[in-house]
Amino acid sequence: MRYNRTFSLAACICCLFPVSGVVQAQDAAPPEKITTVEGVTEYRLDNGLSVLLFPDQSVPTATVNITYKVGSRHEAYGETGMAHLLEHLVFKGTPDHPDIPQELTEHGARPNGTTWYDRTNYFETFSATDENLEWALDLEADRMVNSFIAKEDLESEMTVVRNEFESGENDPGGVLMERVLSSAYLWHNYGKSTIGSKADLENVPIERLQGFYRKYYQPDNAVLVVAGKFDPDRVLDLVQEKFGSIPRPERTLYPTYTREPVQDGERFVELKRVGDVQVVQAAYHIPAGPHPDYAAIAVLMNTLTDEPNGILYKALVENGNASMLWGFAPALAEPGFAFFNANVLKENDLGEVETKLKNTLDSLAMNPPTEEQVKRAKDGILKNFELGQRDANRVGLQMSGYIAQGDWRLGYIYRDRVEQVTLDDVVRVATQYFKPQNRTVGRFYPVQAPDRATIPEVNDLTAFTEGYEGREAIAEGEEFDPSYDNIDSRTVTGTLGEAGNIEYMLLPKETRGNSVNAQLRFNLGNLEAATGRSFAAGYIGRMLMMGTEKYSRQEIQDKLDELKARVNLSGDESMSIAYIEAENEKLPAVIDLLGEIMRHPTFPEEEFAKMKKEGLAAIEESRSDPQAIVFTEMQRRTNDYPKDHPFYVRTFDEQVEALKALTVADVKAYYDDVYGGANIIFSASGDMDADAVTEALERNFGDWTSPVPFERIARTYEPVKAEAVKIETPDKANAWFVAVQTLPVSQDHPDYPALVLGNYMLGGGFLNSRLATRIRQQDGLSYGVGSQFGASALDERASFMSYAIYNPENREALEKAFREEIDKARTEGFTAEELAAAKSGWVQGQAVSRSQDRSMAGDLGNNAYLDRTMQWDKKLEKQMMSLTPEQVNAALKKYIDVDKMVILRAGDFAKTESVKRP
Repeated sequence: MRYNRTFSLAACICCLFPVSGVVQAQDAAPPEKITTVEGVTEYRLDNGLSVLLFPDQSVPTATVNITYKVGSRHEAYGETGMAHLLEHLVFKGTPDHPDIPQELTEHGARPNGTTWYDRTNYFETFSATDENLEWALDLEADRMVNSFIAKEDLESEMTVVRNEFESGENDPGGVLMERVLSSAYLWHNYGKSTIGSKADLENVPIERLQGFYRKYYQPDNAVLVVAGKFDPDRVLDLVQEKFGSIPRPERTLYPTYTREPVQDGERFVELKRVGDVQVVQAAYHIPAGPHPDYAAIAVLMNTLTDEPNGILYKALVENGNASMLWGFAPALAEPGFAFFNANVLKENDLGEVETKLKNTLDSLAMNPPTEEQVKRAKDGILKNFELGQRDANRVGLQMSGYIAQGDWRLGYIYRDRVEQVTLDDVVRVATQYFKPQNRTVGRFYPVQAPDRATIPEVNDLTAFTEGYEGREAIAEGEEFDPSYDNIDSRTVTGTLGEAGNIEYMLLPKETRGNSVNAQLRFNLGNLEAATGRSFAAGYIGRMLMMGTEKYSRQEIQDKLDELKARVNLSGDESMSIAYIEAENEKLPAVIDLLGEIMRHPTFPEEEFAKMKKEGLAAIEESRSDPQAIVFTEMQRRTNDYPKDHPFYVRTFDEQVEALKALTVADVKAYYDDVYGGANIIFSASGDMDADAVTEALERNFGDWTSPVPFERIARTYEPVKAEAVKIETPDKANAWFVAVQTLPVSQDHPDYPALVLGNYMLGGGFLNSRLATRIRQQDGLSYGVGSQFGASALDERASFMSYAIYNPENREALEKAFREEIDKARTEGFTAEELAAAKSGWVQGQAVSRSQDRSMAGDLGNNAYLDRTMQWDKKLEKQMMSLTPEQVNAALKKYIDVDKMVILRAGDFAKTESVKRP
């Protein structure tokens, strides 16, 4: 889907307005404390800037997020896409920060900027040092009023944003969504895509963009959030120092006042484009996020679209001809919309699915959700809210959505309202808003007595927010040192089971909200067992969650909601792995549930049939998608194995053939022949009772044996056949470029550290990598461009891959720039300054990863599999920090060569080339 996504600067990735009459920070009044709710404290500066502080000493990172209350809703005629375009331009620098991408890399930051209907925000997550905090606050204060917003930057970045626009044009479902919403909204800007009109993007005058910047990028229209590990008093002083000298602007911001007339009849949109899957969509007008009815609407949406028990899911997917069903209702500042989408295979009847969709929604008053479904929907929403509250950095970013609605406290109020929603509330909002006359699907039916839906307003937020105190803040965790030595010293290791079949690595520590992340990995089978059966093996992971001897698919999900846990289970021919996020005291119970799932699956036929239908639809949708095509072809050219080998990569036709032939008996047979617990690795990081965890593992898997011994299937190195492949994808506005080369290198190879750092500088960093600087920043040819390097830990096999999205008419220019930058890196190499910045950014980025329990659980499990400790990573860091430019340049020249790569392109090249012909 395209329309509803938040547009961000990274996909994949001024001095013009000097401040006059500046008030010295030391002369301004200190920040005024406004309120505290559940650990978040609001302050306000004299110039109108709101500041939210959310300290959490248990994490070694901090996030600085600034939200400007301006989005596509505020754009005037001819200005569509301006808020998003401006988001890109503020990364182009200021007099004091002329190269923002370089600074972000040097500080090891994880940054981004995003734009949506009601707001624009920028954030950086980094290691929580005084230097990094001061730098981030200085950066955001400076680019609030001093960004260049220069004509030459607009000229280059316009083509990048246009390329982003064109990438969305590849998705018929996303384009249809734009059409539906633009028909649902006659006047309001919610009916316009945040990406904007292509004509506006190409023709907007720089003076108009500068005026937009001066109007909205001001302290009285912004909310600054600082979350994570920091000293609140120190940060308040820094905020006053950096932002306090910016004067309150003299202009007045008028509230947006355009409102939609009450819709008085069903509307219809038809779209005809190249594609492979039919789509039917429906939109309804609903109240804004702050309105009391919104919580009931959110619960209603879950009861309708939840998989597998949602009312619409059962009617359209389980009992109908649709292959996929989804819906959402964003919480917006002004009256918004509820949206539904159903994908239908070509051979099925779209009209029949549309009729079922309408009839199901029209009959909700007569056939409402059950009490159980309402409770399940509420539990799911509340679980996700609580899980989000456990990560200070995540909370800091989530605030943007509620700030955009008008007040950050609305997030907690929404939670409170969801808890109070009843079945009667759900039926009431369904009856009030989901009327045929309030729906946009397509056809017009004249009626004698229109039944219209009046959308209420929210005019005074103080009625909800004044005096609101919230609940007791979640307890903070410990201040944890993510150094290699400390992690090793804190990690508890051992084996369990009758035959020592379970190896565990546990990193217990106090965390916010007593949260813990874990991975449970089962190493399975061997080449003989997997030969000719990899397609069946690939479906087992999903099927395990579809039902057991004790629980149905829905009961498994209900149990996870009850435990306030997330579990994602996947598998292939040699491994099954469960990713777990839970609370301390609930982790043993989650392991018990996984014991039931792994050891007693039932493989229900009806769930398998639905899964096949979804899989076939996904394959058909990929046939005309340039991205899916180039990456499938890349995998085929870098994995030269016989057709029955588990590493063989199928064509789309072969995938369809294999899936149609696959039976649930095939899947169950592979499970019976291969699955077992003879080789298990459990790794966890976070708040846990190590004894309770190991007891649960022993209880569930200690006696589980395997039918066949586990033997790792090695991957051999073979150089790719260098060639240039061009694939036509008609009627696709955006093209994909991929270049790949295989290398005889493992992680223990002497050249591995140099190649990692070389790739980081070439195309692996943020916007300041060589490829991004040239192709995106300088030439404006691609919105998303970069490179990746990866090597096996056990096999002497690595790959270098570069990618870009672009307009097909720019194919020659993009490929020329790519070759020139690779050749330049090979011949001239990287400078000492580039290397120093890359080292700083890489090492800080690694420290951030080690501070995050989700990634740490994976690293511990990987270490157990490879018989490593964090000392291996420490040694690698030492090797990388000692590298010289000569060593990195020599490695790059030795291995990376365009003439040894296979270059793949997919796009509508015939159309652009025919235009160029005389």
